[in-house]
Amino acid sequence: MRMRIALAFVLALSATSLHAQETGTDQSPGSAPAPAPAHDRLADRYFDPAAMARAEAAMMNEHGNRTYSQVRADLAEVRVTGPEQGYHFEGEAWTGNVDRFVVATRGEGDFDNGAEKGRFKEGEVQALYARALGPWWNLRGGLRQDFGPRGAGMGPQRTHAMLAIDGLSPYRFDIQGALFVSQRGEVTGRIEAAVDERITRRLVLQPRGEVNFSVQDQPDRELGSGLTSIEMGLRLRYEFTRQFAPYVGVLWTSSLGRTADYARAEGKGASSAGLVLGVKVWL
Repeated sequence: MRMRIALAFVLALSATSLHAQETGTDQSPGSAPAPAPAHDRLADRYFDPAAMARAEAAMMNEHGNRTYSQVRADLAEVRVTGPEQGYHFEGEAWTGNVDRFVVATRGEGDFDNGAEKGRFKEGEVQALYARALGPWWNLRGGLRQDFGPRGAGMGPQRTHAMLAIDGLSPYRFDIQGALFVSQRGEVTGRIEAAVDERITRRLVLQPRGEVNFSVQDQPDRELGSGLTSIEMGLRLRYEFTRQFAPYVGVLWTSSLGRTADYARAEGKGASSAGLVLGVKVWL
């Protein structure tokens, strides 16, 4: 009998001792630091952990976390409007991933039309930081510098701060909206939209439009307040590859409001229509 009582006493003491050594989630809450996370890179047990970390980073870069880059010309074309012939280009280069550095440019000029020699009319360069807002949209911000000959609607060259958003909307419309504020405080904007309609795997019909507006009158640039111009185009391109696709199309442009008045005062037409022939390339 005495032996049974002694054994029960020893077992009770053992149970109390085990309860006092709580482990894991049985422990009482406290402020002790969390244990170091366990890493599942088992190769660290046999190889240099630093070398394995570099190898893992290289592998992650090869599977989506790398830096990408692209150079492309969306429009590089000759424009034929009646007896006049000119050229127009739009393109950009970027590098990065979710965060990107972008350099974009566009411009236009005339070829030698006999009566007057060809000249570069106007152009711009944008230096931008772009941040992906999601899978389909990017926010851009930076500077735009205009360049080209003075006069002929250009006036003094401008430097603009700009904010833009671009992306792919429902029904696969490529859209870009940009707001510009020049060093003189002049506010202008531009909205562009395009959509690719695939006729076959290689033949693509692209309607494309652009609308420009200005908040203030800018007589030295021959721009009136409100909507200043609209441009509509329809281009049919053949994609030999995705990187190289020549196209042919039609284009209609028109100045609006007081901007059209400035054009008429210069003896120019407020609107024009013509043919375009160009190529879309990217690397």
